Amino acid sequence: MKIKWLIIMIVVVFAVGITCSTIIINNKNTEEVDLIAINDLVKTVEKNWGQIQEETFHSSSILQPYSIIDASENVIYQTLDTSFHHIYDAIKNRDIVIDVKKDNEIVGKIIIHNNEQEIVEQMKSELVKSICVIFTLLMIISILYITYIYRALLKPFQQLQAFAANVARGHFDIPLNMGKNNYFGAFTESFDLLREELDAARQREYESNRSKKELVATLSHDIKTPVASIKAVSELMLMQAKEDKVIKQVQTISSKAEQINLLVTDMFHATLEELQQLKLTVTEQSSEILVEMIENVNYDHQIVYDAIPPCIILTDPLRMQQVIDNIISNSYKYAGTKVIVKSQINNGYLELHMIDFGCGISEEELPLLFNKYYRGKNVEGKNGSGLGLYISKYFMENMQGHIHCYNRQDGFTVVLKIKLA
Repeated sequence: MKIKWLIIMIVVVFAVGITCSTIIINNKNTEEVDLIAINDLVKTVEKNWGQIQEETFHSSSILQPYSIIDASENVIYQTLDTSFHHIYDAIKNRDIVIDVKKDNEIVGKIIIHNNEQEIVEQMKSELVKSICVIFTLLMIISILYITYIYRALLKPFQQLQAFAANVARGHFDIPLNMGKNNYFGAFTESFDLLREELDAARQREYESNRSKKELVATLSHDIKTPVASIKAVSELMLMQAKEDKVIKQVQTISSKAEQINLLVTDMFHATLEELQQLKLTVTEQSSEILVEMIENVNYDHQIVYDAIPPCIILTDPLRMQQVIDNIISNSYKYAGTKVIVKSQINNGYLELHMIDFGCGISEEELPLLFNKYYRGKNVEGKNGSGLGLYISKYFMENMQGHIHCYNRQDGFTVVLKIKLA
């Protein structure tokens, strides 16, 4: 439809231009030579020679401009629309030159000017102006049409090019913006749908990979607890065994458990580095579940605990079990004493005080104890990754709780503050 209108406009402009040119040419006719009027003019000049004035020619019917000169080429009279310069110029311009005689003697000349050249020049000038106007109009129409083509066709494709570059770089959050009068509506809309689908697919892939990593991190860390139990039981059996065969078998179990522990630690370490954080699902739970969690790590009845006050707490049971496992395992590993768990409700929190009777750690190390990968000076000869307390702090804070620790004269205490519902 737009091309049809463009063709119509061009045809109209050309038609108007040709019509104007034709009118200009037809209106520029040269005056026909009137021999009778010229003859009357000659007779009038000859009759009044020597007394020629402007009133002499009022009755003249000649239409062409003319000049009257004497034998010395001095102008005696000339019409307003002409000017005489030289007889040579008059001949060159194809003017009509008529001798004026007095007593059979040439006393002057009448030069009837030929205005054909002036008319031709005027016609050329007007035709040039007409052509310039036509081409100016055509140029304006062409510029407007090219601008329209750019905005309607080329600019959308440039936007598509920039859009494709953003998609290739993975910038799926930048939509493809198109105007209301876009000719490629369905086409461009499909590209934007493609962007949205790619973004959704990437999010699904990210969530899937994240879930897998969380599962690996959770399982690898949870495996450490039963492995620690196997090691603790095997060490107890090793102390009680008498026969060489049994001692050898228990040592094998202990060494394999240690090997598993190292492999799981490495896997957990690598996965946590990629994951950066672990998900929690905090729900309202009865404080009775804490008894089960403590019993799950109560190897050889090393833990003594008071009755836990009945209340409703905000916690993720799986993550809370990991926190308790980490703290009790550290007490077994570094203190090697029994563990006492005391509990109380204080300022909207259920507090668990986990008390061992080891040598504790130095005061300057206390602020660093919950840092990632940090291990104290008392870890020599003991396996670990320096992540247990770091993860425990992360879990407690994301369950709206707190964890801190302090030295006592007779040991070390870790305090868990669990938010009440």
